[in-house]
Amino acid sequence: MLFKGSAVALVTPFTKDNKVNFDKLAELIEYHIENKTDAIVSCGTTGEATTMSDEEILSVLEFTVKKVNGRIPVIAGTGSNNTMHSVELSQKAEALGVDGLLIITPYYNKANKSGLKKHFVTIAESVNIPIILYNVPGRTCMNISPALIAELAQVPNIVAVKEASGDLGQVAEIASLVPEDFAIYSGNDDSIVPLLSLGGHGVISVLANVCPRETHDLVEKYLEGDVEGSRKIQLDLDALIAALFIEVNPIPVKTAMNLLGFEVGDLRLPLDNMDPANLEVLKKELINAGLKVQA
Repeated sequence: MLFKGSAVALVTPFTKDNKVNFDKLAELIEYHIENKTDAIVSCGTTGEATTMSDEEILSVLEFTVKKVNGRIPVIAGTGSNNTMHSVELSQKAEALGVDGLLIITPYYNKANKSGLKKHFVTIAESVNIPIILYNVPGRTCMNISPALIAELAQVPNIVAVKEASGDLGQVAEIASLVPEDFAIYSGNDDSIVPLLSLGGHGVISVLANVCPRETHDLVEKYLEGDVEGSRKIQLDLDALIAALFIEVNPIPVKTAMNLLGFEVGDLRLPLDNMDPANLEVLKKELINAGLKVQA
């Protein structure tokens, strides 16, 4: 298993001239390790990978692997709706030393069942490191059915799914079909505890960018049997989680990090600044959560 606990879906910091800010990235990596984040997911949706060139993605992955230096797993988002492009990027990421890959369902062109299965199998067979399937129908308009996830779980290096369908019935069905050592990670910060109650192993989290220790503790407490303690953290953070998704991710979380003084830079188009009314909601919930807003 790649990890148990909280993996941060890490933002990519940019400089004022819209380049990757590697100095800031180094600070963020150390911040997460110090605050008990259990793994780093680099160049995923939250990392704005769809607006980055392959050269930028690979430079971020290489830097992250070297900076982490084996202290926690590094998982690379190398999925695409172009199977062979994903193969190429996955192989290059593997060569850089990442510990695993997060592979999203094809979007826009989508796929039928046989094509979807072949997409994931083709990528998996092109590398020798573990793969997490990423099921997020709200973004891709494609759902990986529990039956197909069970079939894909038979591929030796497909070891987990990030489930962001928001359908707990589907999570339960997946858990009933896959082998015990196949990990199920929440892709929704607002339902980490419910997913853990169905046999989940952790979360790939947007929230962890601003509350890394709390997100780690939420999962750790549940897995160690302190269900009440875990539930309390989930409910205490509920309003902040809602604010972090008041607009499309990663607009609110990157805005929140700048409000908290992390100075991670602007978003890349087509993402843009938050609506002023939503920004006020975000500020309010950051303060209510006990975080120190600096702007």
